[in-house]
Amino acid sequence: MYPGAHIADQADKPAIIHVDTGETRTYAELNDNSIRVARQLRDLGVEVGQDIAFISDNLPQVFEIYWAGVRSGFYVTGVNHHLTAPEAVYILNDCDAQVLFVSEAHRDLAQQLLADVPGLKAAYIIDGEPGGGLASYSEILATTSADPLPDEPRGVDMLYSSGTTGQPKGVKPPLTGKQVGEAGADAFTAVFGKALSFGTDTVYYSCAPTYHAAPLRFGGIVNALGGTVVLANRFDAEAALAAIEKYRATHSQWVPTMFVRMLKLPQEVRDQYDVSSLRVAVHAAAPCPVEVKAAMIQWWGPILFEYYSSTEANGITMVSPQDWLAHPGTVGKAALGTIHICDPSGADLPTGQDGMVYFEREVRPFSYHNDPVKTAAATHPHHDTWTTTGDIGHVDGDGYLYLTDRAAFTIISGGVNIYPQEIENLLALHPAILDVAVIGVPDADLGQSVKAVVQPAEGAITGDDLAQEILTSLEGKLARYKIPRTLDFTDSLPRTATGKLVKGPLVAQYSATVAS
Repeated sequence: MYPGAHIADQADKPAIIHVDTGETRTYAELNDNSIRVARQLRDLGVEVGQDIAFISDNLPQVFEIYWAGVRSGFYVTGVNHHLTAPEAVYILNDCDAQVLFVSEAHRDLAQQLLADVPGLKAAYIIDGEPGGGLASYSEILATTSADPLPDEPRGVDMLYSSGTTGQPKGVKPPLTGKQVGEAGADAFTAVFGKALSFGTDTVYYSCAPTYHAAPLRFGGIVNALGGTVVLANRFDAEAALAAIEKYRATHSQWVPTMFVRMLKLPQEVRDQYDVSSLRVAVHAAAPCPVEVKAAMIQWWGPILFEYYSSTEANGITMVSPQDWLAHPGTVGKAALGTIHICDPSGADLPTGQDGMVYFEREVRPFSYHNDPVKTAAATHPHHDTWTTTGDIGHVDGDGYLYLTDRAAFTIISGGVNIYPQEIENLLALHPAILDVAVIGVPDADLGQSVKAVVQPAEGAITGDDLAQEILTSLEGKLARYKIPRTLDFTDSLPRTATGKLVKGPLVAQYSATVAS
């Protein structure tokens, strides 16, 4: 499915509504504009299998560009607009972007990098005046035919991992060779559309940036199935509740840190907003503490559906709220691929034992663009179609997967593995904590010791007394060797817009402090 499939019966229905500006795109406009952009790209000489890119905040034009690429056999790359110019240049050159689309808010970034991306055939400003090397997007829409191209092979996104443990990696799935409207052309819509009851009556609220996999792909699924995407530029706890009420959202997508921020709103603020229209609240991206999810279910009802996947989309698990209540802490059963839990040699581990999480597929689902070493590291030692994204977990006797942590975040203290996520989950709802990261720091005796880095809640009085109170709150809940030996306070913690902790800078900072 794709937007053009809905023109006959809902041409004037909003496909996209922008919360912050009120700007909309009907299905007719989204379909026609994506065709015009696709024609322009073909006229520029962009070929099937080549890449187009965007640097933009959450604007309706992003989905015009996305569908232009998807209906033309192109790869579509969203570039994080928080990157520095050299970081963005790395991605644009690595993916060999042929054309770049830029929003006015990020014109300065684009103009810093254009000269360093020699492969670009053109660059366009999508919501501003042309100039400074940026041509007019509005002119494309005003002057180009909206007659569909005779050949519309299905394209796909090629997004870059968040780089939480190193240089971003371009995730390149194979093209299917199918036409955009052909059955079986889009696995995401097939899996999530049915499981999450997306359809023409869907009103999907999304406040995460579209340069990330889930917001872009889920917006595409909603467009493909005829629903309405309600876009916000950024997350604000109270504003999100207001938008759900105003647009009568039926579906929404979140990360656990957003749940925590909403739960910490005063009760009288939470009670102001009617969220009863919500039928499905999807969450993913990071493990959700059991206490946080239970509190959200108590507030919103049994509508929280969780999935586990990745930018690589090498596999998917899903769990309904009912199954989660029966198996608290799980991220679900396999919905795409077969789960294997393996030891470092690649041998399958028994039920209940932690190991590396692999998904088995019939064909290899992805490779890392221009990086065969990283591709090999993500591949099982003995099976080319078993791949991993570096998560550790176990499966119970009923086939439910439980995540323990990322392998890269594991702390080895005195020869014992300690998983920070377990500690972070227990601290997440502490009233004095807004955000927390647990890391390993060098220790002459133990190799590594456990440190907590806390962003305090508003009004919390930081100091030794609060640090000790927080650490004492863990006694009886964790083995003593897992309780952090030290706790520091910080003004903010590095997270991606999808809620993932970026621990590399923290580890480097504290390792350097210890070394000095």
